[in-house]
Amino acid sequence: MKKGLFITFEGIDGCGKTTQIELLKNSLEKQGENVLLTREPGAKGLGEKLREILLNYEGDVSSNCESFLFLADRAQHIDTIIKPAIDKGVIVICDRHTDSTVAYQGYGRGLDLKQIHYLNNIATNGIKPDLTFILDIDVETSLERIGKARDRMESAGIDFFNRVRKGYIEISRQEPERAKLINGKDSIENIHSQIIKHISEF
Repeated sequence: MKKGLFITFEGIDGCGKTTQIELLKNSLEKQGENVLLTREPGAKGLGEKLREILLNYEGDVSSNCESFLFLADRAQHIDTIIKPAIDKGVIVICDRHTDSTVAYQGYGRGLDLKQIHYLNNIATNGIKPDLTFILDIDVETSLERIGKARDRMESAGIDFFNRVRKGYIEISRQEPERAKLINGKDSIENIHSQIIKHISEF
């Protein structure tokens, strides 16, 4: 049995991840691949409960608490959904993963990056994505696409999202073989073509 593939999509809100994930899923399934779509936070089961807290809780949430909730969701996700699927030869496509915690809680909230990497490694048992696609857009475009109906994370402000975006760019510079930075303002067709090209090369 062949081993599966673990692909993640990242970027600030409104970058176009959902569209590209669906296009990639359809493309791979046409090639006869078995594909699983999932997300963080909020994978099926316990993750759905954690997502509700993370995105919609109306009280104060400390940055450390926020990080640990994301990590708890990730640990459950890896152990019960992602790893079992990969072991069966499935291509797993995940909307957000470890890089989101680095970008949002590390660069965005200003938490210690070494600690975040260490805790991410514990939560994932060292499992890393084979390929990550970071769709890059400017913050003004992001906020315009999101609109006025925003969850707790989407309401963090322009300065916060500028730091998050810079974090994603830095991740792509540090791990260019894994993390592919793509212009999220390019056409849907061109972005999809770039993603397919990277996967074929991989």
